[in-house]
Amino acid sequence: MSEQSFGGPPVGRLYDVEGRRLLLHRSGEGAPSVVFLPGAGLVGLDFLNVQARAAEFATSVLYDRAGTGWSDRVELPRRAEEVADELRRLLRAAEVPGPYLLVGHSLGAFYARRYAQLFPAEVAGLLLVDPGHEDILTFMPEQMAELSEQMKLNEADMPDLTAEQIEAARGQYAQIYAQWADAAREPLIDHHLASWRTSLRETENFETEIYDELRHGGGLPDVPLIVLTAGGDNPYWAQFMSPEAMRQGLEGVRAMHAAMAAAVPRGEQRVLEDAAHQHLHVEQPDAVIEAVRDLLDRAAPHR
Repeated sequence: MSEQSFGGPPVGRLYDVEGRRLLLHRSGEGAPSVVFLPGAGLVGLDFLNVQARAAEFATSVLYDRAGTGWSDRVELPRRAEEVADELRRLLRAAEVPGPYLLVGHSLGAFYARRYAQLFPAEVAGLLLVDPGHEDILTFMPEQMAELSEQMKLNEADMPDLTAEQIEAARGQYAQIYAQWADAAREPLIDHHLASWRTSLRETENFETEIYDELRHGGGLPDVPLIVLTAGGDNPYWAQFMSPEAMRQGLEGVRAMHAAMAAAVPRGEQRVLEDAAHQHLHVEQPDAVIEAVRDLLDRAAPHR
């Protein structure tokens, strides 16, 4: 299945941003606006469940950064500053009212933090959903450095999916997105089956560019921040780790997220015991919406 085989976007519209067409979908009213930034391998439509619920009390936005989803193709990976600047231009093109509560999942949390470093006056709050961090190995047991090398996947070494793998994955996706309307669910599943390599491409420059961008990009603005930690086992890690190594790794992630929250004046960590990393917002949508509401309340002077 080709990465170009899916058609037009099932929600939202394409905006022209300096010669690129970028997908953005918005609903709801009011400011600050809530903006969802997907993790690697995910797209805006993955967050339709929480985006729609946030739209009940705020302007709520999902989007596809260039190179992903229904936005124009670009060469991957990209620098975090480029992604943040692109998002800013897109929000302006779509006339989304600021300031923004940025909800960044995993890789999207790096981009949300970079946006806050670059444009602090435009950020009303940050919700980091099981985020990564540039100093992650300092919080991990020693064997994690070796395991992290084993877990790196080279796109060139990944064969195409077989018909049996595609059918199995389709069934798994159907369960994950069971609450999505048919008009959104089927195109989203088709997209993931066609573009599963994107997550590998987007994360190729963690150690060569993104980590240093965040380390040397300056502090975060004094805005309310919540870190949501997935307390459940990581299915991807389970392919490489023993149960004991998994336990130690998850403890390291908790400590890392606690440090991220403690690094800002109004930071808070919330651990969701039964959630896994990739689809925390699907497994625990109420916790995500509660955090969004709390952050908007804490940003009340902006409102």
